[in-house]
Amino acid sequence: MPEPETVTQTINRIFKDSSSPLGAQIAQESLRYKAINNAVFPKPERTRLIAVANQKGGVGKTTTTVNIAAALALAGARVLVIDMDPQGNASTALGIPHGSGMPSVYDVLEGRLTIAQVKQTCPDFATLDVVPASIDLSGAELEVADSPNRNNLLRDAVTAYLNESSDHYDYVFVDCPPSLGLLVINAMCAVNEMMIPIQAEYYALEGLGQLIHTIGLVQEHFNPGLLVSTMLVTMFDRRTLLSREVYDEVKQHYPSIVLDTTIPRTVKIAEAPSFSQSVIAYEPQCMGATAYREAALEMAKRSAQALEAIAIKRGEH
Repeated sequence: MPEPETVTQTINRIFKDSSSPLGAQIAQESLRYKAINNAVFPKPERTRLIAVANQKGGVGKTTTTVNIAAALALAGARVLVIDMDPQGNASTALGIPHGSGMPSVYDVLEGRLTIAQVKQTCPDFATLDVVPASIDLSGAELEVADSPNRNNLLRDAVTAYLNESSDHYDYVFVDCPPSLGLLVINAMCAVNEMMIPIQAEYYALEGLGQLIHTIGLVQEHFNPGLLVSTMLVTMFDRRTLLSREVYDEVKQHYPSIVLDTTIPRTVKIAEAPSFSQSVIAYEPQCMGATAYREAALEMAKRSAQALEAIAIKRGEH
């Protein structure tokens, strides 16, 4: 008896010669899914520490953090996500309990607990650990404001944990709140790289200038080795000219750091957090999951280039 067809083979057989735009799109998505499943994700030579930030809310910042982290974990990388947003949305999306009073990054910043004591493993991916955030974190900015070391609380905790831990992490992602306060400065001081998600709309470009200015101030005063290594255009609608124009403008200004992959606006990406999952775990074959995995592959392939740029910036070359 002949082998039964896979879903991909069935779709390709039905639609490969179709003149229907929908048929062609379904066939293309099927091929992309097959390609990303067969892709090899290179691991970085040393841990990449990346803060994901944009002070404009609703640009897909937390969604990008959890899905890039999940995509890399799915590909075999060891990943740590630190949730620095008091809303705790990254913790929710990765299935981590984070009620008020539970051990969280708040306790780490206040010096009561270590990262090793508060981290939990994502139920969907064995190689993805999470330091959760709770609403308690909203009081941290005032409570540590008078601390002489207030900008480096997270950096010191991360450095201590990575030095002491028997686990080697390939990536550490810090999900920042949509603001430019002390929590974001702590995140920027704890990492070497910034990743900026940008919504495909014109207001996003206005906010980008302000964010780049803030990063420049942090580089100047606190963390001279900080590098904006990655920009990712999110909520991209291929049917509109506006999305393409925004992408082209960002790419023109930052040609070496904007990923070629764009993240589409899809229902599945929006639905996934309500099931306490990343879209990678919730609907692995959907267009959004494939796009985030393609973006993660691009980031993985750029690791050597990013680490080299950081070394040069820090005068290590």
